[in-house]
Amino acid sequence: MQECVDIVGGPVDARGVDVVAEQLALPDSYGLPTKVLAWEGVEEKLLMARTYWLATTRPDGRPHAVPVDGVWQDSALYFGGDPATVHIRNLQADPRAVVHTESGESPVIAEGTAAWVTPSEDEVRRLAEATQAKYGYGVTPESYTAGTWSFRPQVVLAWNVLYQDATRFRLH
Repeated sequence: MQECVDIVGGPVDARGVDVVAEQLALPDSYGLPTKVLAWEGVEEKLLMARTYWLATTRPDGRPHAVPVDGVWQDSALYFGGDPATVHIRNLQADPRAVVHTESGESPVIAEGTAAWVTPSEDEVRRLAEATQAKYGYGVTPESYTAGTWSFRPQVVLAWNVLYQDATRFRLH
């Protein structure tokens, strides 16, 4: 279980992103959270997740959700996909997205935008190493050289027990 803190914090993550935590306001019938999760534990869930659910919007406004492999690194989720897939076509038209870890009981839900990026040589090396370590398939640095998708959240919602520690994180 993640550590909870009783104060609203403002840690700065490894990339210099300011993270502000606050209790998530819930409907009265759900209860009133009294604790705020620590960002480090929530980010650890993003780092350790094996599969991420990516939700995008189709051009006609219908939602689309798909599981994707990915690597959480430097405050972002890096993932790929064939340009012909629905989720990639959706992101090309509208970069807004939601990423959700697999757990329904203790989820992490991130809202943000995705962009096609060309990582630096150091980022390419670290992404390839992290992908190989996490999934075990033969990813080489060349797999990332041409670019990859990077999802950066602006808001992250997380909890261990909804009515006790539902927390909103704002990333600036």
